Amino acid sequence: MSIDAVIAWVDGNDPAHRQRLQDYLHSLGGHVPVTAHPTRFNDAGELEYCVASLFRFAPWFRKLHIVTAGQTPGLLRVLERSAFAERIRLVDHAEIFRGYEHYLPTFNARTISGALWRIEGLADQFVYFNDDFMLLRALRETDFFDRDRVVLRGYWRRQSRFSWSKRLARLWSRGGAGSHAAQEMSAELAGFEREYYYSYHNPYPMRRSTLERYFSRYPERLEGNLSHRLRSPQQFRTECLALHLEIAQGTALLDNHLRTVQLKPREQAAWRVRARMAQADRDPRVAFACVQSVELASSAMQGQIFAWLDRRVGRLDALIAARCVQGDHHA
Repeated sequence: MSIDAVIAWVDGNDPAHRQRLQDYLHSLGGHVPVTAHPTRFNDAGELEYCVASLFRFAPWFRKLHIVTAGQTPGLLRVLERSAFAERIRLVDHAEIFRGYEHYLPTFNARTISGALWRIEGLADQFVYFNDDFMLLRALRETDFFDRDRVVLRGYWRRQSRFSWSKRLARLWSRGGAGSHAAQEMSAELAGFEREYYYSYHNPYPMRRSTLERYFSRYPERLEGNLSHRLRSPQQFRTECLALHLEIAQGTALLDNHLRTVQLKPREQAAWRVRARMAQADRDPRVAFACVQSVELASSAMQGQIFAWLDRRVGRLDALIAARCVQGDHHA
């Protein structure tokens, strides 16, 4: 079966991107909301590890689609003329927002992820990766799609309106655009009113046809979600809507045997980050890593994280060199 990978990426250090964001914020009166914090757009080289991990640990992916806005990641120069080059495709936001171009430019990952299924030529089965996701071990197609079922990772939770503690927590957070609230909304749109399947932060398998059918029936929901240029509490998460649609139609497999290690050096103490990396090394069930806001860590901690990724994933130039050696041996 054909499965594609889709990676959403942005380089917040790009002067053109910064200017577009500043112009948009100026149109709002100059206020900089939390959802426009620079760390949401910064690139510290995580994309290279993401791509290298897919080539190394999931070589069965048909295509890797990197979705961005008028930007070209430097790794394409590394891959140029290599055996991997033809499997990478750069996708501009204009392609996935065709018909909705008036909502561009957008600076909202939730908006962008909601349009990924509209990539031209995308395989019906695809896996969505944030650019700070990496694979840590060899995986099979069946770890994401098992015959006619989409493999989901998470657990069931009660909707907040049926839990006083959650309602109070929601009020305390002033109804922000948090993950739980967005996932609850996504479940409701799929018909789950009392509970929702909370999805772990990991790569998200989806089917284009499932979303295409749904949004052909509810085009106003698609447009409403795409209209927000910055993250909004009015938005649902399309990847979570997709998983609830699969559950509703009996085409989901709930399986948590693979796990994710989340490294958040901005929030976690240095000892905790090191402990999580060590635990991931010991536990073969840890198949995914998510490294968030690494640029905000100390230089020492950044060095330790990248050294760990070099060991667990490796860099593209080393991967290309190894492929060339293999080719020479086969010749």
